[in-house]
Amino acid sequence: MEKTNNFTEGAITAPLLKFALPVLGALLLQSLYGGVDMFVVGNFGTTADVSAVNTGSWLMMTITQVIIGLSMGTTILLGQMIGMKREGELGDVMGTGICLFAILGLCVTFIIEVFARPIATLMQSPQEAFAGTVLYLRICGGGLLFIVAYNLLGALFRGLGNSRVPLMTVAIACFLNIAGDFALVGGYHMGVAGAAIATVAAQALSVVISLVIIKRNGVSFDFGIKNIRINKTHLKATVKLGLPIAFQDTLISISFLVVTAIVNSLGVTASAGIGVAEKLCGFIMLVPSALMQSMAAFVAQNIGAGKWNRALKTLKSGLIISAAAGIIMAYFTFFHGDFMASLFAAGKEDVIACAYEYLKAYAIDTLLVSGMFCFVGFFNGCGRTRFVMLQGITGAFLVRIPFSFAMKMRQPVSLFWIGMATPASSLLQLIICLLYFAFVYMQMKKGEKMPSAI
Repeated sequence: MEKTNNFTEGAITAPLLKFALPVLGALLLQSLYGGVDMFVVGNFGTTADVSAVNTGSWLMMTITQVIIGLSMGTTILLGQMIGMKREGELGDVMGTGICLFAILGLCVTFIIEVFARPIATLMQSPQEAFAGTVLYLRICGGGLLFIVAYNLLGALFRGLGNSRVPLMTVAIACFLNIAGDFALVGGYHMGVAGAAIATVAAQALSVVISLVIIKRNGVSFDFGIKNIRINKTHLKATVKLGLPIAFQDTLISISFLVVTAIVNSLGVTASAGIGVAEKLCGFIMLVPSALMQSMAAFVAQNIGAGKWNRALKTLKSGLIISAAAGIIMAYFTFFHGDFMASLFAAGKEDVIACAYEYLKAYAIDTLLVSGMFCFVGFFNGCGRTRFVMLQGITGAFLVRIPFSFAMKMRQPVSLFWIGMATPASSLLQLIICLLYFAFVYMQMKKGEKMPSAI
């Protein structure tokens, strides 16, 4: 197993693609992971079950995004240290991350288990789906430590320049989740509970198996029990880099939760339709999401090594690749979204119609996100995570939420126009990113040093 990669020398596009493809594969499997829940529940359960899984999974996705955002601090820190040739500290960075996320996981587990019903009420879960939403939250909340460990493993190894281990981890979880969904939901007709149990069990077994494999293969630097402790310097750097991303992801996810609550108020059919559409959006955004994560790791090493021009070339390569993929996905989403939705809601024509109407807006967003995500990955790798936080919050709270509320008041209510809140937000964020890039570019031209969190 190749344990670390150095991205500070040689070609750019080919190594970026080589690193990004396993990330893309992991994200594809992650989308399949969530999509299978919706597919199986949509085909073997009721419309209320689909709505409950949609609402509950949105909250779990929000929590997962926070974990991934905060863990990006570890990814960036590891990458910059490799660029600075400070490999002797990598073990302590990993150990600090493990302690930090263990504490975080325990705290969030307690909150979900105690406040599951108020959370479902706050999200305006339809009455028919309310009990199912609460059940889904409590089961997934009970296994949150495994969800935390599952995502932390991926972040740690991406920071080391190794995208194969995260792919392996997701592949194991995806296979186990598919088997669990068909057995519990399709075979034993356990509905929402079956989907939640399959999710938690798959991630738990994936973590155990992955740790065994990692232990057998080892890592290329000193790491053991002695490293699993809080190092104040590394904790401060991790939080400084990761907290803005986590805070941004939290507020952006909350903005999507608000949109979900708005749609939930329109009834169980609209709620189920948006649930199907959002699962499909996970597939639609795969390439820009993969490039965003890959760019952060790639750029972080070059910024750590002081190679600004090489970081710029990485951004250019990512933009070209992402734009090409965005055009293709936008076409299929806008013109064939009804077929795509039918895969997740066979025979539920009203749900399919709602999903397709919403997906047309996401087709437009695909074109904008292909550029915006690349800039976000670039700025994350540069350590400019506070800017990433500010632009994300601006788009979410100045555009997405107000736009969604305004479109809900527009008669007749159109899911397309509610969905247009997302591309409107992405457009503003892309403009802000371009302006900030021009500012950073001028700084570097003047010879100013890129600030480091280390």
